[in-house]
Amino acid sequence: MKHISLTRFLIEEQREHQHLTADLRLLIEVVARACKAISIAVGKGALGGVLGSANSENVQGEVQKKLDVLSNDILLEANEWGGHLAAIASEEMDLPHAIPHRYPKGEYLLLFDPLDGSSNIDVNVSVGTIFSVLRCPDGVTEPTSRDFLQPGARQLAAGYAVYGPSTILVLTIGAGVYSFTLDREVGSFVLTGRNLRIPEETQEFAINMSNQRHWEAPMQRYIGELLAGSKGPRGKDFNMRWVASMVADVHRILTRGGIFIYPRDLKDPGKPGRLRLMYEANPMAFIVEQAGGAATTGRERLLDVIPGELHQRVPVFLGSKSEVERVTAYHLG
Repeated sequence: MKHISLTRFLIEEQREHQHLTADLRLLIEVVARACKAISIAVGKGALGGVLGSANSENVQGEVQKKLDVLSNDILLEANEWGGHLAAIASEEMDLPHAIPHRYPKGEYLLLFDPLDGSSNIDVNVSVGTIFSVLRCPDGVTEPTSRDFLQPGARQLAAGYAVYGPSTILVLTIGAGVYSFTLDREVGSFVLTGRNLRIPEETQEFAINMSNQRHWEAPMQRYIGELLAGSKGPRGKDFNMRWVASMVADVHRILTRGGIFIYPRDLKDPGKPGRLRLMYEANPMAFIVEQAGGAATTGRERLLDVIPGELHQRVPVFLGSKSEVERVTAYHLG
């Protein structure tokens, strides 16, 4: 079998799909190189002195891990000088990161969660990076937070990397979903999965059951049916899987089907949801829809949500189409 590198894949896609410009192709390659650097840091673990708390908090008031800060710095430094970007936004930063004036600016906006699932770092469970690419509005030379507030349907590209037993990069440019595995000896991502599809039917769900007492009535109904198993209204048994690392949970669903749910709950009534629309929900929704799945807030399509702020939170239901449509119907009903 001939190995196809990420670079070759992107060049061939550029020839076939006109919306994949040379600058967008190079931007994706730069993000992939940054993910390789993060993979190395994650892989060293305690040997690299990167475990534990950074003794700081991010904009959401969450305690940062050392690898959160390191991963954020790696992505910023890798992407700010290439001339492809107008600005960068990170889950770890309050405001967008401006491209230094000594570098040329491009027409794209990059958003990322530099290290998703970082609470798992110290126990050696898979973590990852999530990213999204938007076009900078015409005529804008100094982008602000407002310029990032575009619905997910306008994404030009999205992807995630999983740092597990192997490092895997999953990517969409709006023409299907592809996966690449990092060849550690060669140092390049190699195409290992084409046109990935999420099975429409499933018997697996991923959710944090410890929050069940805080859920709304439609969620109680839906999960109650799943837990009732073959003797309940669904007539089949379901398995629950929960890694508490969104990239790992979504990658499992992309590979073998399932539904990932982080619903609204009443534990903190002031928050409409837990996950960030711009850094987590939108890129994952884009990938899932491109793989034949569905993604909603429980009440509307995720990619249609009009963002109101850069760090907006939303409920998330994504994965196998039939299950997402069922639980969404319960909320709408």
